[in-house]
Formats: sequence, C-alpha cells, structure tokens
Amino acid sequence: MPGCLIPLLLSIFFLPMLFFIMFFNITALSFAKLGLSPLGAMLLFTSILFGSVINIPVSRKRIYIEDPYPYRFPFFYYYPPRVREQVIAVNLGGAVIPTLFSLYLLFFKAPFIPSLIATAVITFVSKKLARPVPGVGISMPAFIPPLIAAALALILAKENAAPVAFISGVLGTLIGADLLNLHYLDELGAQVLSIGGAGVFDGIFLVGVVAAFLT
Repeated sequence: MPGCLIPLLLSIFFLPMLFFIMFFNITALSFAKLGLSPLGAMLLFTSILFGSVINIPVSRKRIYIEDPYPYRFPFFYYYPPRVREQVIAVNLGGAVIPTLFSLYLLFFKAPFIPSLIATAVITFVSKKLARPVPGVGISMPAFIPPLIAAALALILAKENAAPVAFISGVLGTLIGADLLNLHYLDELGAQVLSIGGAGVFDGIFLVGVVAAFLT
C-alpha cells in the first residue's frame, strides 16, 4: 500500500504542471501560426497570463445600495442608503494586450475586410451569449466563440485564417461581451467591474488561442 501511495501522490503533485506545460505548448503553437517566434510566443503568453491580475482603473462613481428595513415599523425611521464606490477598470491581460496585438495583426498581417466581417459576427454571437451576473460582472461560455471564429476564418480567409480567427475572436468577444453590456453596470452591483476580466477573460484568452490553433 505505501508503495502505491507514493506514485499516486507524485502524480497528483505533477499533474497540474503537466497540464500547464501542455497548454503552454498549444498556446505557443497557436501564436506561432500568427507569425511569432518561440520567444515572442512565450512573451505574449506570459504577459497575457500575468497581466490578467492587473486592472487599470478608468472611472469611478458612487452607487447607492438600498438596505431592507430592519424594524417592524420602518415608516417611523429614516434610513439613508449606503453609498459605495464602483470602479470601472480595464484588464491588462484580458483587454489591453490582446487588443494591441489584434490591431497589429489587423493592419500588418491579416486581410482587412474578412477580419472586419468575422469580428462583426463574433460580436453579435458574444452579445447573445453574454449574461450579466450580479455581484460578479459579465459571464459567457468560453468555447462557442472560438469555434465560430475558426470556421469563419477558414471560410473568409483560408490562407490567412489564423490571424483572422485571432482578431475576430479577441475583438468580437471583447466588444460583444463587455463593451456592449456596459449599460448593465448599475444592475450588477459589483465594486470593481473589469473590462476583459472576470468571466470574460477566459473567453477572450481561449478564443484567441483556440481559434488560431484550429485554423
């Protein structure tokens, strides 16, 4: 029994590392299809990954929270609403870096019109899939947009499918899931609302990686 326990513990310990290495290799291969060197792919991957924990505040506003009255006869008392500050931020790894790289691909690597058409379609799909989650932010399924982005890229720009898939996946998800749902901010009630963060970061990151890989 002890002899079987040691290999089991080792496998549990190294299994997350193995998955990380596999995912890193898939990501590097995907980014290589976008014209990056192995070093460039590694730098882009690590900057997006570590940048995902950095939120850059862009605006602040006060929100009023109505509390339920704690007493039996609330009309005898006045309870002023609690005031809380709500911060709107832009996620470095989920919005800024992928957007800058997508714009670079759009103007220097990818065909312009197919990229715009694919981005418009993914924007529409992401808008339909995204759901506001009170107290959290915007959430959406992570794997549907990359599959659609890859299919559109293969149809619209077969020889340049990878950059078109990445551009449409990243920009379409960011615009459709986050930017077009900013009007839900007051209903969400979260203290920090991060564009490109929270439930949308997985979608933006995976949609770029998976879409480019599938092409």
